[in-house]
Amino acid sequence: MIITRTPYRISFFGGGTDYPEWFNRHGGKVLSTTFNKYCYISVRMLPPFFEHKFRIVYSRSETVNSIDQIEHPSAREVLKYRNVLDGLEIHHDGDLPARSGLGSSSAFTVGLLNALSALEGKYISANDLAKTAIHVEQSIINENVGSQDQVATAFGGFNEVEFFCDGSFSVSPVVISPTRKSELNSHLMLFFTGVSRIASTIAKSQINQITSGAVDLSAMQDMVDEAISILRNENAPIQNFGKLLHESWVLKKGISDKVSTSDIDRLYQIAMDAGALGGKLLGAGGGGFMLLFVNPDDQEKVREALNDLVYVPFDFESAGSKVILYQPNGF
Repeated sequence: MIITRTPYRISFFGGGTDYPEWFNRHGGKVLSTTFNKYCYISVRMLPPFFEHKFRIVYSRSETVNSIDQIEHPSAREVLKYRNVLDGLEIHHDGDLPARSGLGSSSAFTVGLLNALSALEGKYISANDLAKTAIHVEQSIINENVGSQDQVATAFGGFNEVEFFCDGSFSVSPVVISPTRKSELNSHLMLFFTGVSRIASTIAKSQINQITSGAVDLSAMQDMVDEAISILRNENAPIQNFGKLLHESWVLKKGISDKVSTSDIDRLYQIAMDAGALGGKLLGAGGGGFMLLFVNPDDQEKVREALNDLVYVPFDFESAGSKVILYQPNGF
C-alpha cells in the first residue's frame, strides 16, 4: 500500500493570472501558501479475489471492471494517462470539504500521481508532479482551471509562482523572517461559508472576461510584488497586507458577477464591521472558504459575528505532496 499526503493551498494575490488564456500572452504571477490541512490518497494493488478490477472510494464508492467505467474524472484520466493495467483500490480522505476553493481537486490529482509513481517504485519530482497534473486537468479532462493549484500542492510552502508565455513556470520561496511569517499567520482566519461549488463553471465566466478585465488582472498581478514588499519590510505595518487583500477582492469581483453572491457579500461586510481589515473568497469564488485578515485582538468579535460559519484554525506548512507510507508489495 502507498499513502500520499498533499496539502491544500491558500492563494493570496494574482489569482486569475494563472490561466493559460492570460499568461500565454501576458505572463502571470501568484502569491500563495500551503497549510496544514491535507488530502490523503491510498493506493494498493487489488488482490485477484474480487469480481471487480478497480475500486475508487471518495464521497461515493465505485467498483468497476475497466478504467473507462470510472466516473471520477481525475481518477479515470490519471489511470488512463499512466496506462495502469493491474487492478487497483484507491481511497481518498480529505481534512476539509471538496469544491471549496482550497485547491482540493488538484491536491487529489497530484496526490494520486505521486502514489502511482511510488507504487511503480519511481520517484517523481515536485516539478514533474505539477506539470503532469496541469496536463491532465487542462488538456485531458479539459477543465477550466488555472495552473497555480497544481504547483502549490506539489511543491508546498509560501511561494511566489511565476508563469511564462511559453507555458513554463518558476517557484520562488518567499524569504521572510520566521517572526514576520508567524505574524502574518496569526492575523489570518479561515471560515467555511457552507457553499460548495464547481470551480470550473465559475472559472469559465472569468476566462470569458479576461479581455475586458485586463486592467484589473494586471493590477492584481502587480499586487504580488507589493504584498511581498510589505512582508519583507518589517517596519511596514502587517495590516497593510490585509488592506491589500481587500483591494484585490474588490478588483476580482469586478471581473465576473459569478465570483461573489449577495449572501457572500453580506457575510464579508459582517466580518468587516466586526473588525476584519480585508479578505477574499478562496479559489474561483462563488462559495467555499473565506479568508479574513483580522488583528488578533478583534478575532473573537469576528468569530462571534460569523458564529453560523465553521471556523478553521490553521498553520502554514512547507512539505508539499509526500509519500507517508511506502509498502509497494503489501496488500
